[in-house]
Amino acid sequence: MSYQPGRHFLQIPGPTNVPDRVLRAMDRPTIDHRGPDFQALGKRVLSGVRTIFKTSNPVVIYPASGTGAWEAALVNTLSPGDLVLMYETGHFASLWKKLAERLGLKTEFIAGDWRHGADAQAIGERLAADKGHAIKAVCVVHNETSTGCVSSVADVRKAIDAANHPALLMVDTISSLGSIDYRHDEWGVDVTVGGSQKGLMLPPGLSFNALSDKAIEASKSSMLPKSYWAWDEMLPANANGFFPFTPATNLLYGLDAAIEMLHQEGLDNVFARHQRHGAATRAAVAGWGLDVLCAEPAEHSGALTAVLMPDGSGADALRKIILERFDMSLGAGLSKVADKIFRIGHLGDFNDLMLVGTLGGVEMGLRIAGVRHKAGGVEAAMEVLASATEGQAQQAAE
Repeated sequence: MSYQPGRHFLQIPGPTNVPDRVLRAMDRPTIDHRGPDFQALGKRVLSGVRTIFKTSNPVVIYPASGTGAWEAALVNTLSPGDLVLMYETGHFASLWKKLAERLGLKTEFIAGDWRHGADAQAIGERLAADKGHAIKAVCVVHNETSTGCVSSVADVRKAIDAANHPALLMVDTISSLGSIDYRHDEWGVDVTVGGSQKGLMLPPGLSFNALSDKAIEASKSSMLPKSYWAWDEMLPANANGFFPFTPATNLLYGLDAAIEMLHQEGLDNVFARHQRHGAATRAAVAGWGLDVLCAEPAEHSGALTAVLMPDGSGADALRKIILERFDMSLGAGLSKVADKIFRIGHLGDFNDLMLVGTLGGVEMGLRIAGVRHKAGGVEAAMEVLASATEGQAQQAAE
């Protein structure tokens, strides 16, 4: 393969670009994970990561992908044959359901159309009908990475409370943590699942369970088999800054740097930046005369945008052309929407000029591929970005 100058544009919805500051933080000698220097690091990251989940309770860190954290959430709180209520928001909600079933859990899937987030009213109605409280947990994906739809976790919590149901609430924030506003404690979540490779700006390899007191109590009677994932092994060790097994030391160096970066920008500013980039991307899509997959504006994601291809054009052929001509990777459509959409990731360590370059690559790719579209999408996005910049300048001057 011939050399391509410049950097690769990794515009999938994760893993995201890892900033130099995080790479340099990880580029250190590995230390004794039983020694005092590691203990200081462990205490720092175990405390700091709570601020990202917005919780005062423990957050367990595993050397694993988000899939491992899905499993940990279930095996620590549930028993064989327990019924779990899940909502079909897209591909990753479906994978979580499959994993639950392989663990010996029963699942009930509320059908969705892959163009909306979870319907809190439907969840509430099902729980209200469960007079015997057979349902032990409700599992929801906050930001469905396959569709670009965000579910209102606060509304799901309200629906559970209105039904006066004791089910645990578990939420997947793998593609929203550090990108979209999330509040573990305030929204009454029992287990929040996270991953390192998206808004936290790290390589893949760390996953998280943020816990409530109710979840910790449930873990004491859980009967699903567990060893590596067991919270009762992790929590006592974590209290002293250590882990019961060998941790991913150098990734924890990177996590330490990433937490500091998020706080230096300010979490509210981080969320506003992602929302601005989502709005600009959708303006570009509208300018091209195309549609986004997420049909409800209130549920549009700030982390990614899934774009529907017009009839007669395949998304995979477009993505191939853009990769070969411009060295840019875009996200593929998964399962039900395979070859029907492409996904533009705009999360993590990402700024306005990077977005303009990304959208420019897409617009050129649409033209080269012969996809039916209008010109001017990039200009529409630039107008959104420029207006936001002017607004910020006015606020600073006042």
